[in-house]
Amino acid sequence: MRNILTLLIGVVFGTGIALSGMANPAKVLNFFDIAGTWDPSLAFVMGGALIVTFIGYRFVLKRDHPVYEPAFDIPTKKTLDARLLTGAGIFGIGWGIAGFCPGGALPALGTANPKVILFVAALIAGMLGTRLLMTRMMISRHDLRQAD
Repeated sequence: MRNILTLLIGVVFGTGIALSGMANPAKVLNFFDIAGTWDPSLAFVMGGALIVTFIGYRFVLKRDHPVYEPAFDIPTKKTLDARLLTGAGIFGIGWGIAGFCPGGALPALGTANPKVILFVAALIAGMLGTRLLMTRMMISRHDLRQAD
């Protein structure tokens, strides 16, 4: 049942992305082109998502735990650090260059557009590369502590 619900949620999300036009990089890039062909529709999509999320969290978090998990997995960290800001900056730059964010690119894979496939491949490579780098950094720190 859990997998069926996950699939349905993904279908609803992907349908929303496709219907709103957010799987089209030109539409997203036009949002960033304030001095040219500015298209404010991305702001409305994001605003709608924020409203739904705000209401949904208020409703769902009244429960003791999720339906299929023993507890809610809610971030507890409340500070901004270099890692968060760097990641957000890289995400924003990539979004501005390509016109895709992961949420828009995954449903757009269904178009079989080579640019979308390349973007998703680069996204996966970036995630794997970052994980490898972070693991090596943690091992290096551990080795330095052991040397002390």
